[in-house]
Amino acid sequence: MRAVVHRKYGPPEVLHLVDVDTPTPAANEVLVKVHATTVNRTDTGFRAGKPIIVRPFSGLLRPRRQTLGSEFAGEVAAVGADVTHFAVGDRVFGSVGDRFGANAQFMVVRETAPIALIPDGMSFEEAAAVTDGSLLALNCMRGAGITAGQRVLVYGASGSIGTAAVQLAKHLGTHVTAVCATPNLELARSLGADVVIDYTAEDFTENGEQYDIIFDSVGKHKFRLCRRSLAPKGTYLGTDLGFLCQNPFLALVTKLSRGRRVVFPIPKFRQADVEMLKELLETGHLRPVVDRIYPLEQIVEATRYVDTQMKVGNVVITVA
Repeated sequence: MRAVVHRKYGPPEVLHLVDVDTPTPAANEVLVKVHATTVNRTDTGFRAGKPIIVRPFSGLLRPRRQTLGSEFAGEVAAVGADVTHFAVGDRVFGSVGDRFGANAQFMVVRETAPIALIPDGMSFEEAAAVTDGSLLALNCMRGAGITAGQRVLVYGASGSIGTAAVQLAKHLGTHVTAVCATPNLELARSLGADVVIDYTAEDFTENGEQYDIIFDSVGKHKFRLCRRSLAPKGTYLGTDLGFLCQNPFLALVTKLSRGRRVVFPIPKFRQADVEMLKELLETGHLRPVVDRIYPLEQIVEATRYVDTQMKVGNVVITVA
């Protein structure tokens, strides 16, 4: 089969499309014929080996997992002897997190992994773009204990995590303020945002408003800069380690405080959560946002684009 591999850390050009052996599913695994996958922020970080703190997980000197791709959509091509939940021919989508392997024609996943059946009528390209941003947003919101009636601000509301966060926050019954660039204001409104702020024209920390939750979905803001925009017992949600890994440190320190705090949840991807996302897709409470679609042969070009940090929603890769 064809797969994208990188045998060293570096720029997008370290990615190469090569022939490798097709994996064989173990007794508790399914073999998925991948029709679509994505390139996301996790992929680019593990490809570059940056920040350096990822190296103990990704490999100190060279990549431990050479084929990236954390989310996918495709068809079950074979099942292990003990598999009962899925059958050959099922259309499935999901995420394998930092186990990776989706940038290939075939991949194996455990039957209990965060995967589910694709909703009827949804394309592989759309389904591939659902899980990563949505699961990360969902994990963060659970960590913050978001409840109906709260005021939530999503900073970076046009990215993969941000577009999911706006929709999930609205589904939970909150008042959502979306912060993004001028071209994406209408997108944020269409996803359900009650208020949109163009960060190129207005600094939300200067408008005098206070929010129960400030969700930095792109890792480009700081707790200290938006502290006064938080309600007295408000929460800053971080999705990035921050300068000198300050967000995990602040999460520990402010946990002891009765006032404003930082929450930096450790993502936990579960099959039950993907099943929930499937229901939200079917009821119209969630829709994936796809920016660009590239064939697998253009993985380098796709990765270059993601590296610009200007993508809107998701960048999808089709696998022939």
